[in-house]
Amino acid sequence: MPFPATRLRRLRSTDTFRSLVRETELTPAHLIQPAFVIAGESISEEIPSMPGVSRYSINNLVEHAGEVIEAGIGSMLLFGIPADKDEVGSGAYDDEGIVQMAVRALKDAHPDLTVITDVCLCEYTDHGHCGIPDADGNIQNDLSVELIAKTAISHADAGADAVAPSDMMDGRVGAMRFQMDEEGHPDVPIIAYSAKYASAFYGPFRDAAESTPGFGDRRGYQMDPSNGTEGVREAELDLEEGADMLMVKPATPYMDIIRRVKEATGAPVATYHVSGEYSALKAAALNGWLDEREAVLETLTGLRRAGADAIITYYAKEAAGWLR
Repeated sequence: MPFPATRLRRLRSTDTFRSLVRETELTPAHLIQPAFVIAGESISEEIPSMPGVSRYSINNLVEHAGEVIEAGIGSMLLFGIPADKDEVGSGAYDDEGIVQMAVRALKDAHPDLTVITDVCLCEYTDHGHCGIPDADGNIQNDLSVELIAKTAISHADAGADAVAPSDMMDGRVGAMRFQMDEEGHPDVPIIAYSAKYASAFYGPFRDAAESTPGFGDRRGYQMDPSNGTEGVREAELDLEEGADMLMVKPATPYMDIIRRVKEATGAPVATYHVSGEYSALKAAALNGWLDEREAVLETLTGLRRAGADAIITYYAKEAAGWLR
């Protein structure tokens, strides 16, 4: 019916009415807390470009995980920073590597915590790329996939509840699924970074993980920000290869991709609210330019509204506190 009989403001008049007709739910159960683990003992060092986010030694990571669980977050995504790096990223698939040891410690201390591991080589290579370069500096896809699958198996052997390949090499999901099944890990899910764009918003992460490429850039394997249909194709291919959950990264500038992937596949979709998105909000809040709580919860709700079933965010623990 036309105005004045139809007045949509009527159901916005009280908290109760707004709650009754609210279309999108955001709870701590939708959030995943990323964390950086480093070699050493009793280390908790804040990352300058990510105020409020720290690198932890394993014992401090276990303590941090307890706080995350207490906040109502059930999942963590681990990134390892090894003491030494080499050309082939051998620390990534070392059974006594930093992530493998961290997984065992976390599962021992917090058996109900879902531990997801980032599977990539960039934190472990001395050149900072996600794969192995040839003599001309070109990243070799198939050789890199072999080492990435080997990394996934070592993480599963250590007790990881899920593995998340972030390298953007072609065919890596299929290789991981086949080899993990062969090695006795058929029930470990793959959360694939399916549409991962070559973004300016990764800068603080590269500081945190010491993974800035030593030559060139990652545009030869990460996606062009101008392409949307290609992101859907990447997601569909990962699903065909055996991915259990798809991911779009970054989050806020790619909300249209989240929606398109969700509608095209119907599969569970995660998104990664990345370091630059976090740091931009944090810097604005620290300068008093916006209300941090309101801006963060509005952003995360927008990602849920776009179609994200799970959100990886450095704000997870803090946002969970606000939501509770």
